[in-house]
Amino acid sequence: MAVRIGELLLKEKRITVEQLQEALNHQRQHGGKLGFNLVTLGFVKDSEITALLSKQYGVPSISLADFEIDPAVIKLVPAETAQKYQIVPLARAGATLTIAMTDPTNVFAMDDIRFMTGYNVEPVVAAEVAVLEALGKYYGKTGGTGAAATSALELASKALEQMPVPTDTDEVEVLEELEEISAETLARQGEEAPIIKLVNVLLMSAIQKGASDIHIEPYEKELRVRYRIDGVLYNIMSPPLKFRDAITSRVKIMAKLDISEKRLPQDGRIKIRFQDNGQPKDIDFRVSCLPTLFGEKIVMRLLDKDKLMLDMTKLGFESESLARFEAAILKPWGMVLVTGPTGSGKTNTLYSSISRINTPETNIMTAEDPVEFNLMGINQVQVRENIGLTFAAALRSFLRQDPNIILVGEVRDFETAEIAIKAALTGHLVLSTLHTNDAPSTVNRLMNMGIEPFLVASSLNLICAQRLVRRICKNCLEPTPTPAPALVQAGFSNEEARTVVPQRGKGCEKCNNTGFKGRVGLYEVMEVTEELRELILVGASALELRRKAIEDGMITLRQSGLRKVKDGVTTIDEVVRETVK
Repeated sequence: MAVRIGELLLKEKRITVEQLQEALNHQRQHGGKLGFNLVTLGFVKDSEITALLSKQYGVPSISLADFEIDPAVIKLVPAETAQKYQIVPLARAGATLTIAMTDPTNVFAMDDIRFMTGYNVEPVVAAEVAVLEALGKYYGKTGGTGAAATSALELASKALEQMPVPTDTDEVEVLEELEEISAETLARQGEEAPIIKLVNVLLMSAIQKGASDIHIEPYEKELRVRYRIDGVLYNIMSPPLKFRDAITSRVKIMAKLDISEKRLPQDGRIKIRFQDNGQPKDIDFRVSCLPTLFGEKIVMRLLDKDKLMLDMTKLGFESESLARFEAAILKPWGMVLVTGPTGSGKTNTLYSSISRINTPETNIMTAEDPVEFNLMGINQVQVRENIGLTFAAALRSFLRQDPNIILVGEVRDFETAEIAIKAALTGHLVLSTLHTNDAPSTVNRLMNMGIEPFLVASSLNLICAQRLVRRICKNCLEPTPTPAPALVQAGFSNEEARTVVPQRGKGCEKCNNTGFKGRVGLYEVMEVTEELRELILVGASALELRRKAIEDGMITLRQSGLRKVKDGVTTIDEVVRETVK
């Protein structure tokens, strides 16, 4: 999360646009950080930058010259690490280590020091010149400002510094040049010790922060790493662009992918084992490599079985919705569809469903792409379309395997939908997912695929649409009185608007000052009653089906969200972001 010091100084009117441009030109010629160049040119003082960062990020600022640091504290952080990140350890109190740094948003630096020392890290901001002087005083000479301003990874690895980096060619020539790098070179780069450490820290940091995905994204002049935490992407760090291929190769080696193939998408899996509170723990990462304009974008999905919520009562279902859903999955045949966009928790709901009905008397078969979690007692098949093992092919084979319950990862086409519906009509319970906006529109989606209305009407038991919203952090929960008109506009009745007091999280250490911790589901459960079957048979619109379902007691996604606002589980903003009235 790089500090955009130029933007901050412009916003505060400490410098002019012309001065910023001159400093950027000076930076291109002489290197170093932008803040250092602004100070060198005399446009701002070091103390001004420190005060601004302190105000912007809520981190205390100090004058390092006033401190005499205990040598025992200095020994806690090796010289190489201190110079890499431009940090100076100041003091230790209990399990907390206070460090002075020039960039208070460098989460990567704090994580690395936390892993290395075993202490919680508390940052304070100090002037860059003061940090460089302190590094020289306590650790010896760092090689001047140029070395201090050099990238963390560059300082950590002399070998990787020698990698050829084209500087005076345009991007097309660079890409052509990169295509010529041999597989042996890529493998060697991926096995360099600092690269191995960097990727390991990225994986462990994501686990520690509770991220669901890691994004490694190459751009023309930047390599960006982001984590998705509770459904929202956060910038974590920007490694030097010259290490793009080495990082990509390391991830591909770990995922057993072809490192020489850079033109086609690839999918793989990484399984790591680490010590969690003294106990060995395994976590899978689902890896996807996609060629983009400036290199391969890598997305890693964390699959932590311990976080798989198999207890349906804890997913966020309203009691009446849960009763309908459980009644549908306990029927001996028919189809239950779970719908919603990617990342809305459909897989979790399906796994919870089959765990609920997984008994020694049942034969459960699943076709998934990919198989995310291994579940005991369930026969799971990985779909491989490149060799002809499609959802439809797997389904056909399932019907010769004497199944009671069939789970189809996704209904993507007419062939899969037709076989699934026929299976539901011939004595099997079929569970599957579909990408639609709400429950009623799922019926029209099936018909648009080419399924006859009478097949849809007779096979469907229930449709569940869902979304995920962030939970308010319980540690910093506080009421936030909201005007009644705003509550009415969100969907509350006039009576409810007078009594409802929404909650919010003010931000604390446990939630990384976001006010949110974890996520909860919003559910719209449409039971297909006899009246709805008749409407489906005559080709009723999604609007008519929705109206009838609400008459029959269906709780919409918005209503599900408002109930959770009323109960202090989430905020109105979260509900409005994910649902419509």
